[in-house]
Amino acid sequence: MVYLLDANVFIQAKNLHYGFDFCPAFWDWIIDQDAKGRVKSIEKIGDELEAGQDDLATWAKTRGDGFFLKPDQEILSATPNVSTWVKAQKYQPAAVNTFFQVADYWLVAHALAHKCTVVTHEIASDGVTKVKIPNVCIGLKVKWMTPYEMLRHERAKFVLGTEARDKKSTPVVHKGRSRPAINRQWEQGLGRRLEAEGVLRGIHSHDGADGLYGERGTRGGR
Repeated sequence: MVYLLDANVFIQAKNLHYGFDFCPAFWDWIIDQDAKGRVKSIEKIGDELEAGQDDLATWAKTRGDGFFLKPDQEILSATPNVSTWVKAQKYQPAAVNTFFQVADYWLVAHALAHKCTVVTHEIASDGVTKVKIPNVCIGLKVKWMTPYEMLRHERAKFVLGTEARDKKSTPVVHKGRSRPAINRQWEQGLGRRLEAEGVLRGIHSHDGADGLYGERGTRGGR
């Protein structure tokens, strides 16, 4: 299975649960899975992230077109199927036009052409003012899931300051890098609180992904 990540996966990870400063293991995991050909995204999403002029933009630039994939002929051939389905629904014309102009359109077309699984924070909706990725995936029988479901499915574990004790039950373990300026006792306490909240182990509800933080997350002021 190849996972194809939506922009909001990166944006919300950076702003919320997996910030570069306190959970670098999440980003290490993405790089590791990219090297194995299991986690990818698309060129247009890379362009969107690089436009942010922040830590995420810097990270995205280092990944290149080996991670943010360019459209090939199979993807171009799949786009009419996506267009036909969207136009056949009851979306408002403005919603349809917007969808065709953003990365979401190409993300679904790529997944359709190459049988990838789309990973997004968006949730299906009966609304007609915005074309949601899950709705299109359902309509075209493309697999999709949330980032937390992806992490659970891949049994990813981000362990703060310690190696996994049972490697048989934790095949993928990424050790968080220490920060000398942080008091050890405080760091251990933080680790316990974060783990209790399900952040480090990727066990976290996606409720509110389309609410407080917006459908595609925020960059803080952008």
